[in-house]
Amino acid sequence: MAFNRPTLAEILARVKGDIETRMEGASALRRTVLGVIAKVIAGAAHILHGHLDYLSRQLMPDTAELSYLERWCAIWKVPRKAASSATGQVSFTGTDNSVIPAETLLQRADGVEYTTDAEVTISGGTATADVTATTDNAGADGNCDAGTSLTIVSPLAGVSSTGTVAAGGLTGGADQESDDALRERLLDRIQQPPQGGSKADYKAWALEVAGVTRAWVFPQWLGDGTVGISFVCDDASPIIPDAAMVTTVQDYIDEVRPVAAAGAEVFAPTGVALNFTIALTPDTTTVRTAVETELTDLLQREAEVDDGAGSGTILLTHIAEAISIAAGETDHSLVSPAADVTLTAGQISTMGTITWQ
Repeated sequence: MAFNRPTLAEILARVKGDIETRMEGASALRRTVLGVIAKVIAGAAHILHGHLDYLSRQLMPDTAELSYLERWCAIWKVPRKAASSATGQVSFTGTDNSVIPAETLLQRADGVEYTTDAEVTISGGTATADVTATTDNAGADGNCDAGTSLTIVSPLAGVSSTGTVAAGGLTGGADQESDDALRERLLDRIQQPPQGGSKADYKAWALEVAGVTRAWVFPQWLGDGTVGISFVCDDASPIIPDAAMVTTVQDYIDEVRPVAAAGAEVFAPTGVALNFTIALTPDTTTVRTAVETELTDLLQREAEVDDGAGSGTILLTHIAEAISIAAGETDHSLVSPAADVTLTAGQISTMGTITWQ
């Protein structure tokens, strides 16, 4: 039988009842001494019940909070993924032979800072340096688009004070793993113990890389004994990983996979934008935002890389359901898509645009 934590009122009633039962003629009314004592005892007991209720949740990893969750993870050797720093290239202009030293500090307009990885010299009026977001600025906030201006914090002789993020932008920055994501990996580790290179093992290895949020594994991808691994980074924009991220995951899996395995290929899925046309009631900005949020959540929960047999299909009924549960929606007509969304092998549905009618 489950234990239900008593409320403060219930505890107080019990204490008053005990006092009046055991002390003949005694009264524990509100303004009596015994009434005050009863309240004090009930309050203390309520606090203890609360602490016991908290501790009971820490006994199991699926409900444990922060420090206890990390302790469970330490026992099962599932460390939290730390934040990673964005990297990329920045172009500078200046006088030939002027030097930009390694560790030169750069700052974005919003205060995010980066340092150059190695010394570079201006040649032909320009130089391109590899840069990395500083440790204090690790995370998704360090990512930025090509063309973004970065200012040299301490001016350098012969070098323009402002650099420009080169083509490709600064990418790879990912926030520290959330408690929910860490808990999910822990439960996967408990429920699917390592088996020396099973499908679950390859998925777990991919998810151990910072920034990877979902992964799919395809046995026999390139023939007998081979496996294909695809993944996305939901905290990045776009969620489809770039070549550098694919290389990072490939290198990690090559390091941990069985040496006897014939081959493991990590690849980025092909994103296929899923566009919607919706007639909404009531058609307000607030309800539109709620619908967009629900559709984005639907794709994050259900969109998968297609295995060639329909695993990436998004059901039309699920799309309609997502719109229906949006806060404020009373009615809608889903004009498009008009049928289940199907894909080919290696593709995944991503959030496209919404046309409102």
